[in-house]
Amino acid sequence: MSEPMHQRRNRSNDNMSYRNSNNNNNPSSLESGGRMSDTNSNIIEQQNNDRVDELALQVARLKGLTIDIGNEVREQNSLLDDMGDGFSGVSNLLGTSLKRIGTMLESGGAKHMCYMVTFVVFVMVFLYWVMAFKGTSGAR
Repeated sequence: MSEPMHQRRNRSNDNMSYRNSNNNNNPSSLESGGRMSDTNSNIIEQQNNDRVDELALQVARLKGLTIDIGNEVREQNSLLDDMGDGFSGVSNLLGTSLKRIGTMLESGGAKHMCYMVTFVVFVMVFLYWVMAFKGTSGAR
C-alpha cells in the first residue's frame, strides 16, 4: 500500500482494459448480447406496431364520427330551411289577414267591430270553460 497514487491508478486501468478485452473476445458474450438486442428490438417493434394499430382504430372512429356530424349538420340545416320557409308563409298569411281586418274595419264601421268583440269574448269564455272542466270530466 505504499505505492504512489499514480501507480495504483494505472494498475486499476490495466485490470479494466484486460477485463474489457477479455469480454470482447469471448464469442458467447457477443452472441448473448446480439440475441438480447434482437429480442429487445423485436419487443419494441411489436409495441410500436400495436400502438400504430390502436391509432389507426382511433382515426377510423374519429373519421366515422366526423362523417356522422356532417350528416347531422346537413339534416339540421334542411330542417331549419324548411322552418324558415314555414315562418315566411305564416308571416305572409298574417300580413294578408291583417290587411283584410283593416279593410273590414274601415268599410264596416261599428257594427263589424261589435261582432268581432262578441266573437273574441265568446271564444275566451269557451276556452275558460274547456280548461276549467277538462280535469273534472275524467275523474268520475
